Amino acid sequence: MASATSLGGHPPPDWSGIPKPEDDGACDHLNGMGFPSISIPSTSGDSVDLSKLQGLNILFIYPRSGAPGENVPAEWDAIPGARGCTPQACSFRDASKDFAEQGVSKIFGCSTQDTDYQRELKDRVHLPYELLSDEKLELAKVLRLPTHEWQGKTLIKRMAIAIENEKIEKVWYPVFPPDQSAAQVLEWLKGGRK
Repeated sequence: MASATSLGGHPPPDWSGIPKPEDDGACDHLNGMGFPSISIPSTSGDSVDLSKLQGLNILFIYPRSGAPGENVPAEWDAIPGARGCTPQACSFRDASKDFAEQGVSKIFGCSTQDTDYQRELKDRVHLPYELLSDEKLELAKVLRLPTHEWQGKTLIKRMAIAIENEKIEKVWYPVFPPDQSAAQVLEWLKGGRK
């Protein structure tokens, strides 16, 4: 279980009070799809085109991470699947060696927050992988990803995607609880990708 320290000072959520997202089929079209060539700004300072990466890469997408000291309103928790972005990111951080042992080349996180905001999260919770900013919703539009609105901003719903040599091999959607996202992907990898 994640500790408050591992989550950047936030206590781990009690998932029993968070509404579970239902599978609405909004990602069914992604399985087997060729990943589009699109450059996405990264916390590394460069842009990343996931379609150009060789081998198996994991992209997890989260709606938004909270800022230090931010009070998360009850309305956010009431959105099924919205809560838990930092726990999801930390689950991939904590399992990063396991992913490497399973042949994963790279892990990326992605949200619609800007790169500077994402750098703060990366530094605060010591993420060993880069975060990608789909602030302009280019990736969301070309992949037709499910979104929801929050305080006048369009956010992408939580998911994880396995991409191998330009092809989407597997999609996890919806993801719940968020802190089990990495474990779900690892289970697939260890089970022979079935």
